[in-house]
Amino acid sequence: MQYTLAIYGAPYSTQACQTALNFSHAALNRGHTIYRVFLYQDAVHTASSLAVPPQDEIDLYQEWQQLATHYDIDMVVCISAALRRGMLDQAESERYKKNHFNLADGFTISGLGQLVDGAIQSDRLITFGG
Repeated sequence: MQYTLAIYGAPYSTQACQTALNFSHAALNRGHTIYRVFLYQDAVHTASSLAVPPQDEIDLYQEWQQLATHYDIDMVVCISAALRRGMLDQAESERYKKNHFNLADGFTISGLGQLVDGAIQSDRLITFGG
């Protein structure tokens, strides 16, 4: 079975990101595939290259990057939610004349059309948080 995941909750103030990560590992270990992970609302903070969690907590940022790299999962950050929360890739940083960008490697900024595409291409769209 192929899945697309939509995550809405912030990485450390809700369980949405951790639950989605656990689901991803379980699904992939059972031979399923994940077509796309779409980060929306406060979940866009999961794609920050600047976040540093405490040493005694799981590094959700790094965990998602490693999962995406290992399984070649498309990690998409909603552009409107990202811009509203100060999450920029290099192109958006230049477009809005900002001095810095903070989108981590392995994530791309795009629109809601990517979520729709994921729903069409996958057997199931599963949401976490919201």
